[in-house]
Amino acid sequence: MIKRISLGLLAMALTTSCVSKKVYADLENQFADLKQQNRTLSDELDGANASKNQLDLDKKALQDQLDKLKAERDKLANDYAASANNLKTLQSSYKALEKNSDDALTSNMNKNRELLADLEAKEKALAAEKARLDKLSKDFKDRSDRVNELESLIAQHEATMKALKDKLSKALNAFEGRGLTVEHKNGKVYVSMENKLLFGTGSWTVGTEGRKAIVELGKVLGDNPDIAVLIEGHTDNDKFQGVMQGGVGSNWDLSTKRATAIINILEENNNIVKKNLTAAGRGEFAPIGDNDTSEGKAKNRRIEVILTPKLDEINKVLNEI
Repeated sequence: MIKRISLGLLAMALTTSCVSKKVYADLENQFADLKQQNRTLSDELDGANASKNQLDLDKKALQDQLDKLKAERDKLANDYAASANNLKTLQSSYKALEKNSDDALTSNMNKNRELLADLEAKEKALAAEKARLDKLSKDFKDRSDRVNELESLIAQHEATMKALKDKLSKALNAFEGRGLTVEHKNGKVYVSMENKLLFGTGSWTVGTEGRKAIVELGKVLGDNPDIAVLIEGHTDNDKFQGVMQGGVGSNWDLSTKRATAIINILEENNNIVKKNLTAAGRGEFAPIGDNDTSEGKAKNRRIEVILTPKLDEINKVLNEI
């Protein structure tokens, strides 16, 4: 509309042949003002349209919220109705329970008494079982301590016997290879001496070299007073024909006399504890070689010195386990 008015004024100005400059200038200013107003109104119209669109969106959102609230209201109304029905049912049930409360209370009290009695019995049984387990645990610990102590003692004895074997091997080194061996096995030390080092045939008198070996053996035994010493005499299976000079009539007798002869030499060492010495004759009944060969017979004719640690402490611990 403003645009049409402006065009009309311009047309009038052009058709008028005599228009003063002042009038023309005024018309131009009016035209410029009208154009500015037009732009302003156009901008306001765009803003109004935008506001209208936003209001439409807000209206739709509010309508959605209203619909949601109505649905929630309807749901709450249904829930309220269901709760009201449940309340009525519960009230009816409560009245029924209240009516029979005395019988139910008595029954429950009896059940509770039974449960308490059963619980008390179980607590007593549990306490007894705990006491038994505590005792078993203590016994197990005590036994474990004893086993550890026993293992320690056995290890100490093994170390002692190994050291003893090493000392004997060193002391008797000059005689090894001449029918004398030193061995550590089964917790004991075995010194084996063939008769060719010690005795003549059928004799129980120790020769010079054999005496030297026994004296060296005695020096080591004198330094170890806690070692039990068993001297065993052994023979081959050759039978005696009659009675030999000195009254020897069997291998039993000869093996015993030879073992005793070794002890007699050991007794000369005052450092040896005499009660630790034992002599035994085994005759031909513990061979280590074949008696059908001369080599086997020579091995069987021997003296075995068996050195055993005293096991009093170990036996004590074993008895306590």
